[in-house]
Amino acid sequence: MHAEPIDKTDKNIINMLAKDGRLSYRKISQKAGVSVVTVMNRVRRLEKGGIIKGYSVVMDYPSLGYDLEALIEVRVSKGKLFDVENLIAARRNVFSVYDVTGNFDVAIVAKFQNRRQLDEFVKYLQTIPNVTRTHTRLILNTVKEASFEI
Repeated sequence: MHAEPIDKTDKNIINMLAKDGRLSYRKISQKAGVSVVTVMNRVRRLEKGGIIKGYSVVMDYPSLGYDLEALIEVRVSKGKLFDVENLIAARRNVFSVYDVTGNFDVAIVAKFQNRRQLDEFVKYLQTIPNVTRTHTRLILNTVKEASFEI
């Protein structure tokens, strides 16, 4: 856990990196009005404290041929949730896996190149021991999928 409180400078640095993880310490220091050393030390502290967990590339999946996105809910037998989630999370097309409340136990967002891939994935889910039911919805349009300023 992060021991030290997050101040305005930390938030500013985090927000800049969330928008562009490739920003140099020099560029961040210019925008934040602090020294390069301050930025470097703050980023290291935020990484060490687990506030900044990593850096990644945001891909345009449709441009890469993954035009079909689905929200799939899964009901799991009691006591087997962790096992089932780990099996699902290991699949290549799975974008995210969530524990949820309500009529289902797991929500999955997965991306596919075509209906055949989606069909194979749903059929795979139904073969996992302790999966008792699935419910699949196609995502027609993504209105927002991004981090937000803190």
